[in-house]
Amino acid sequence: MVMTGNTVLITGGSAGIGFALAREFLTAGNEVIVCGRSERKLAQAKEQLPALHTRVSDVSDEQQRQELYNWTIESFPAVNVLVNNAGIQQRLNLQKTSEVWNHYHREIEANLEGPIHLTMLFLPHLLQQSRATVVNVTSGLAITPAAFAPIYSATKAALHSFSISLRVQLQDTPVDVVDILPPAVNTDLGGPGLHTFGADVNEFATAVFQKMDNGELEIGFGDSDRRLKASNEELKQAPKQMWERFKSNNPAF
Repeated sequence: MVMTGNTVLITGGSAGIGFALAREFLTAGNEVIVCGRSERKLAQAKEQLPALHTRVSDVSDEQQRQELYNWTIESFPAVNVLVNNAGIQQRLNLQKTSEVWNHYHREIEANLEGPIHLTMLFLPHLLQQSRATVVNVTSGLAITPAAFAPIYSATKAALHSFSISLRVQLQDTPVDVVDILPPAVNTDLGGPGLHTFGADVNEFATAVFQKMDNGELEIGFGDSDRRLKASNEELKQAPKQMWERFKSNNPAF
């Protein structure tokens, strides 16, 4: 992937990993558009990075995805990089479900339906560019699921699979497909304070950006990098080990 001179759309770009990647892209000489659900958070992001273009959009909603696509193509016809980063994580004991289905379905809409739909919307445009990239931010949990976040893990595994299929289909086109698999990163994913033990978000984004510059298409960092290289037996044992540690730390779960 050429890392400069692009026009980049990042979903969920007002904070966390999306914002850190936006900073990296801007620093490297790209035009960057970020979208998110919160107008307040987008305004705060623009205060920190005045060169950002912002758009309020909830990518879990089909109509808003269509509107985002229409607005982006009209306002930034040179767009050639789509970063599907927006997502939510809910911790869930499947033996104690109490919410209506829509509460759980929203996680699937945000993490899986949104990225697939946006990719399908933008793909005809991206195929017309001299160079283009689809970047899907999945998770190390796509490789070894966390039983305490079963829907999140399943959606990220599905998006990882979709990325592989997309890459194969586009292998003879100008469109690259990059899959970023973060480990636990110190962001507010799932709620404030839940991932303070995780990797520093800026260190993570800088390392990921360098790996994209080096041409890597499947990118891990720290623990998720180790998961990508793990044996089948290690992959089988990891979910059980994570579950036991989580239950030990959260006995009321």
